[in-house]
Amino acid sequence: MKKGLNIDASALVRNPHRGERGMTLLETVIALLVMMIGVMGVMGVLAIAVTQNWSQGNVTSRTTEYAQDKLEQLLALNFTDSASNTAVYPTNSTGGTGLGGTMAGNATVGGVVDGSPVTDYVDYIDPSGNQQGTRYGASYVRQWRISTNAAGNLKTITVFVKALNASPNGTAAPTTTLVSMKSQ
Repeated sequence: MKKGLNIDASALVRNPHRGERGMTLLETVIALLVMMIGVMGVMGVLAIAVTQNWSQGNVTSRTTEYAQDKLEQLLALNFTDSASNTAVYPTNSTGGTGLGGTMAGNATVGGVVDGSPVTDYVDYIDPSGNQQGTRYGASYVRQWRISTNAAGNLKTITVFVKALNASPNGTAAPTTTLVSMKSQ
């Protein structure tokens, strides 16, 4: 008689669930913890970035607003005004330099060089947006220059505003420069 293999037929049928294992609860918890640590790190960096961008954008918008205010104040003056005090708001009709009167021959008064304000052509703004007389406690400095062409019939008005408080992220303080022309 031949010796054969005695194999149970049920052993040949593969168990469909054998070798398939799901994630255990412990593996799921560990994966969630790793993911949460990563998300929390990204959220911290995102919060700092959003705060700095908002702050920088707010300061930049204010420099532009304050430059526009001064430019409008200067453009409202008479072309030959040489007496109005534009370093105060509202403008006083006396005690200042106005638009430099009837200057001719490429004359320039005032200045917009950062850090070199010219008396009567500079003012300071506090954190609330109020104009003040000195730099002490100011958040913004506003300077202006008025140039007259050789014919004496066109004035170029330049207004420069700079935030005085240092930027929180170490970048340069925001500035705005606006230029407009006024003809006679």
